[in-house]
Amino acid sequence: MTTNPSTTTVTDPADPAPTAPAPLDTRIFEAAVASLEVLSIHLGRRLGLYGHVAAPGGVTADELATVAGIVPRYAVEWLEQQAVAGFVSVDDPEAAASTRRFRLSDEQRAAFVEPDDPAHVAPVADMVAGIGSVLDELAEAYRRGTGVPYARFGQHLRHGQGGINRPTYRASLRDWLDATGVGKRIATNGSGVRIADVGCGQGWSTIALARAYPDAKVIGFDADGASIDEARLHAAAAGVDVTFQALPAAAIAEHGPFDVIVVLETLHDLAHPIDALVACRSALRRGGAVVIADEMVADHFTAPGDETERFMYGFSVLHCLPASLAQEGSAALGTVLRASTVHRIAAAASFNRCEQIDVPAGFFRIYELTP
Repeated sequence: MTTNPSTTTVTDPADPAPTAPAPLDTRIFEAAVASLEVLSIHLGRRLGLYGHVAAPGGVTADELATVAGIVPRYAVEWLEQQAVAGFVSVDDPEAAASTRRFRLSDEQRAAFVEPDDPAHVAPVADMVAGIGSVLDELAEAYRRGTGVPYARFGQHLRHGQGGINRPTYRASLRDWLDATGVGKRIATNGSGVRIADVGCGQGWSTIALARAYPDAKVIGFDADGASIDEARLHAAAAGVDVTFQALPAAAIAEHGPFDVIVVLETLHDLAHPIDALVACRSALRRGGAVVIADEMVADHFTAPGDETERFMYGFSVLHCLPASLAQEGSAALGTVLRASTVHRIAAAASFNRCEQIDVPAGFFRIYELTP
């Protein structure tokens, strides 16, 4: 059941007094505070500050300045701002600025410095920073009806996108596949299994697949060359045997056949999604399937929407839609990819079945497509 926050008050059973929605000016102020804090997280990540604050015993501002190579005055201000925001902890707020000691709690450590922890959400700040770097180009694209190529958003968005999905893929990707029909089949087929990861980005999903199916042949595909270069480095560091190809989704047909092709948080970004799924279908072995993970959004447009819908539309207007429109003839799907659209695209690509899989997947909805 959903309610319209602009017209409905909410009553807590433990508190009979209704709570009205915050006034719009209050919401905008709170959004400005959140935006500034998100950018401060990006700054801390970019300078490597959180890792130093996480050191045993924490740090003073002077110690942080020394180990991180920044100016002490900036160290003081950043640490104080982070403590005020609740992002870092301070032993004694009443102590002199030069002697205050800052550290990370277990919760803060998970969010900021443990890349495989399910609570590691700090990379989203890098995505926001990447969007901020191309705002002038976005405005011009809106005027001209053009787009902003993915590469123009730069390494910050690329690293943020890879980092935000990394813990989910590591923890959950095998569970998603086990819940599908094809996942049950490939689990026992050993070294004969071939898996393709379309839109693999920095390779964290490909690495997760290789760990989940160590005897399988796993190949990651992505049209962004910089992402593939980084994926190869990540795979080497992880010690997994995978292959990466800097190729668009439509090229997968030349590298099949595959038992399963995964398309993870990628379909909504594809300029030509039907062509991509046609290529995937032609690259499947008999009995194979395409497994898609895309956004868990509402079934229909409703306004105002909940925070998930707001989050997805925010990225759509500022990144996913402009990046897609940078390619000629784009389907212009945008981030808010509703289930009905996935079913329509699957049918247009001549898949006989598109089934939504009942498995916990957080922000994602899982689909299995079979010819």
